[in-house]
Amino acid sequence: MAQPAGPPDGGWGWMIVAGCFLVTICTRAVTRCISIFFVEFQAYFGQDYARTAWIHSIVDCATMLCAPLGSLISNHVSCQVGIMLGGLLASAGLILSSFATSLEHLYLTLGVLTGLGFALCYSPAIAMVGKYFNKRKALAYGIAMSGSGIGTFILAPVVQLLIEQFSWRGALLILGGFVLNLCVCGALMRPIALKEDHKTAPEVLEQDYIPEVQKRDLKRVSLCSPLIKAWSHKCLCYCSWKEYDFLLMPGFMVLAVSVLFMAYGCSPLFVYLVPYALSVGVSHHQAAFLMSILGVIDIIGNVTFGWLTDTRCLKKHRHFCYLFAVGMDGLCCLFLPVLQNFPSLVPFSFMFGYFDGAYVTLIPVVTADVVGTSSLSSALGVVYFLHAVPYLVSPPVAGWLVDTTGSYTASFLLCGFSMIFSSTLLCFARLAKKIKRMHLRSLTTDTGMKQHIWTNGAIAYSVTAELDQKDIEFLAVDANSYSSR
Repeated sequence: MAQPAGPPDGGWGWMIVAGCFLVTICTRAVTRCISIFFVEFQAYFGQDYARTAWIHSIVDCATMLCAPLGSLISNHVSCQVGIMLGGLLASAGLILSSFATSLEHLYLTLGVLTGLGFALCYSPAIAMVGKYFNKRKALAYGIAMSGSGIGTFILAPVVQLLIEQFSWRGALLILGGFVLNLCVCGALMRPIALKEDHKTAPEVLEQDYIPEVQKRDLKRVSLCSPLIKAWSHKCLCYCSWKEYDFLLMPGFMVLAVSVLFMAYGCSPLFVYLVPYALSVGVSHHQAAFLMSILGVIDIIGNVTFGWLTDTRCLKKHRHFCYLFAVGMDGLCCLFLPVLQNFPSLVPFSFMFGYFDGAYVTLIPVVTADVVGTSSLSSALGVVYFLHAVPYLVSPPVAGWLVDTTGSYTASFLLCGFSMIFSSTLLCFARLAKKIKRMHLRSLTTDTGMKQHIWTNGAIAYSVTAELDQKDIEFLAVDANSYSSR
């Protein structure tokens, strides 16, 4: 059967979007709702803010830290198997957490085991959407990622009601049964084989724009072991190099650093919004309602930003839409300490929820623009892996600041400045990239310079090693057109 040249942009792809939508409900929405248990855990075990915050931190950290493992299983076994296995692990973690006798018990079950299960589901499901969509990719991601907001909107009041009716133990037990739906989501993830995913080393060596030095190296690697050829349809050495060669792209490096600061700033808000609201005199139901508002507005941010950035006028400016959304979330954090009652916290939930949904939708889109569709699964694994350390560290640090200063002001200001720095860094890097690309294009208009670049393998490699996917494609087309003359 002939393999499609590109993503189908529809068909079974919409079932993949539906499956990813349910995955984000069962993973990210459930993780957000753990903050509703914060006060219950603190009261039951008699611990301070910092120690109790480690529960949410470990869940988020394990989810992101093990994201490359999810990508590995998806790439080399099956996306379906990975998501089903993750569903079983996450359910087991939540059920075992309902029998916890200490915070350390919760660290292991609710934190590590549940987080590992979520990791095996989250990044493979998101990457699968990217394989089925190209022209409507941002819209597809907007719909799929809106599951986080819809799930938060529905689950936040439901979890509060479950806690009141069955205590926190009963609520965790019921959530454990709920996340078993991840196994159903996994069954929907039908794999698709695209031509670009099956480009072997010999096919790549035929390309005119690959330097001769690199061709000789790849040929040498491809012939290094007859056993490798017998065990694999592709050369294992080449595949390993190809799968993670995006790590050397400067565009991806800048994005990775930006993600670190963004992740540090966004995580404490979901942990401390409910406790902060309670500390300023808001009732338990109103505090849970703030999370619901944040969740439902998150949906609007997912879908509207996904649709807007697929339009012709904004499609080329997805990076700037992403950094604008991150910067606006940072500004919301800076103003939060002066909001001292429920009527003023409602607009905050609207603003923060909208822009949070906006940039979450654009993370896989921006990543795909940098590394290309063929490397998207591995790249997303790395991007979500980079969330791990900030997610682990930021809530306890924020809790320590609350314990030390006696207020939430320092914690929220640190979150805000971290997200603004993330946005500013990516903005300056993107502007520098545009200037460099314009300079590169001006060089290729000089025939003598073209001949010098394309006849010298070492110089060609040094040029392409500093470019992202779009630049490499531009140089490849330009080199082929030059050689045809």
